[in-house]
Amino acid sequence: MPQFPSRTLQPRKGLAQTWSRGVRKNPLLFGVPFVLTIVVASFGLSSFTQMRYDLHDRKISQVSKEEELHMKHDRRKVDIREEYFRMQSGVAPNSANDDWEPVRVPRPEGTPEWGVPPSSSSR
Repeated sequence: MPQFPSRTLQPRKGLAQTWSRGVRKNPLLFGVPFVLTIVVASFGLSSFTQMRYDLHDRKISQVSKEEELHMKHDRRKVDIREEYFRMQSGVAPNSANDDWEPVRVPRPEGTPEWGVPPSSSSR
């Protein structure tokens, strides 16, 4: 059986070797186009993103004139004291709150009606 001749591997002289040698000598050949691509893509994508958010805002904030007039017409002024007395009298805006009754929780013995409990340290 014949033996294979022992030859050392030598890279071919071609575009890959030329490119590799050029990048080793001047690394900016690879770095500058890469960074430039990232920066340009960032600016391009930011405009698309801004357009997306602008369309979303326009869709949400778009109210017809009839709806706007109807909202302004039905408004009433709110007075906190009036709401408090209305709730105390039992007249609630919806009937879901009609079946409850405020019940006071019993306090532990020795606790004052208002404020903090007395300290347990003796003088």
